[in-house]
Amino acid sequence: MKYIPSERTKQLEKRRLKAGEFFQGGSTQAWVARHFLVSTATTNAWYKAWRKNRKTGLLSKGRSGRPPKLTQKQLRNVEKILLKGPKAQGYATQLWTLERIARVIKKTTKETYHPGHVWKILRDLKWTSQKPETRARERNEKKIQTWIRKEFPRIQKKGSK
Repeated sequence: MKYIPSERTKQLEKRRLKAGEFFQGGSTQAWVARHFLVSTATTNAWYKAWRKNRKTGLLSKGRSGRPPKLTQKQLRNVEKILLKGPKAQGYATQLWTLERIARVIKKTTKETYHPGHVWKILRDLKWTSQKPETRARERNEKKIQTWIRKEFPRIQKKGSK
């Protein structure tokens, strides 16, 4: 997935850049620390980064941690398969489970994901957790509607006047 900085990341970067402007103007580290309500150690790190690379030293370093295993193209391919439904992949029911999706990812991209982490991929794809509503086979919608229309008003408690 392409790294998209959060609002918080943007705000922190903006704060560091503003501190760099104060350093440029001759403000001390102690003054900058008080102004931004941060520790002197933080201001010292900002100052060192600013002194070494000026403005670029204070920019966000981007996403931290391990890079994603799957490319955008691979994710799109996985999503296309998921949109076709589980039955198209040979499953008996029309219900995607994390285990099934992990198998599809493995089969499609040769990358292994623990089922517990598959939800992160789904979240990046803007998918939500949905469970089909189960209903009894004997359920008779017509009788239910008739009961709601005729019987329910008769037994419903009325508010006091």
